[in-house]
Amino acid sequence: MSGRRVVIAGLGDVGVLTAIKLAKHADVVGISAKPGLVSGQELGWRLARPDDWARHNWIPFGRFRGLDSVRTVHGTLTGADLDARTVTVELPDGSSTEVPYDVLVIATGVANGFWRRPVLQSADDIGDDLRMPHEKLSAAKSVMIVGGGAAAVSSAAQIANAWPDKQVELYFPGDRALIGHHPRTWEKVQRRLIDAGVRLRPGHRAELAPGFTGDELTSEPVRWSTGQPPSSAEVVLWAIGRVRPNTGWLPPELLDEHGFVRVTPELRVPGRPEVFAVGDVAATDPLRSSARNRADGLLARNIRAAFGGKPLRDYRAPKRRWGSVLGIQPDGLEVFAPNGTAFRFPAWTFDRVLMPLFVRWGIYRGVRQENS
Repeated sequence: MSGRRVVIAGLGDVGVLTAIKLAKHADVVGISAKPGLVSGQELGWRLARPDDWARHNWIPFGRFRGLDSVRTVHGTLTGADLDARTVTVELPDGSSTEVPYDVLVIATGVANGFWRRPVLQSADDIGDDLRMPHEKLSAAKSVMIVGGGAAAVSSAAQIANAWPDKQVELYFPGDRALIGHHPRTWEKVQRRLIDAGVRLRPGHRAELAPGFTGDELTSEPVRWSTGQPPSSAEVVLWAIGRVRPNTGWLPPELLDEHGFVRVTPELRVPGRPEVFAVGDVAATDPLRSSARNRADGLLARNIRAAFGGKPLRDYRAPKRRWGSVLGIQPDGLEVFAPNGTAFRFPAWTFDRVLMPLFVRWGIYRGVRQENS
């Protein structure tokens, strides 16, 4: 593979991991609207304790040892010429450049709320994005979270634990939240939410104006299409899963009817053997689960196999979501398996074992200290 260029469009969680796994096997170029990895995970932790969250989830690219040989381009993707095998990037100074590729990996993810936006940002911009929502929540006496997924649930738990004097309410449309997880997961999480003082409001589906995406914290009363009277709080956090794929720069023929990138089971784009897609942007399955199931390893292996003329392997999606739902809590980290079984790691292991050894070395293959 020496001399082959792989361009990775998008350096979020899965893009960074893919780049690290390919760095020793190809000439890798990564394109990102951010100057580092800004994870889209653990929204509740980010809102309640942004400084702690940032230590583990906002990491400049230069700190990743595995990216030392990877060239990163800070800019916004604006187009792709599939026949010429180039992508166009608008740089921070307003100029444009074309980046050629032998293989293109589309990992541009989705937009989802104020915490996952594809806009070009500097380090200062990212700092503002972390600080301002936290300050609004800190000043509020009452908080409503609207949504039933992991982002909504973790936000409710983290906000309630960080500010025990606040009134925190979680509104979701069904009889239970976390419908993508095993029912046993919700049973355990529900108890934790109640113990934290969160008021659960099942059966509430928000009445949304056309085009509303919930990308900002709001304060107006929320109306319900399910018949309940309007509800109010000083701050309303919307975690309603209105995701939009970041694919406006791609030719329409690559996309499905919802704007996600069509892929074969090998994570290859049909009709374009030199183009792959992975993560939330890839239409692998209804949950688009390749973002959360270490598909980066399979993708890197398939790209190496493609260069060598060897068979590619299929991505097999799990039927249920799994992982940490609530994030790190005062008593530790709880991780849920697809069957709802919970595994608990004591709090002391998080900073001493899990993050430095398992994550920074085991997954990212080395992350330098901030002052190194």
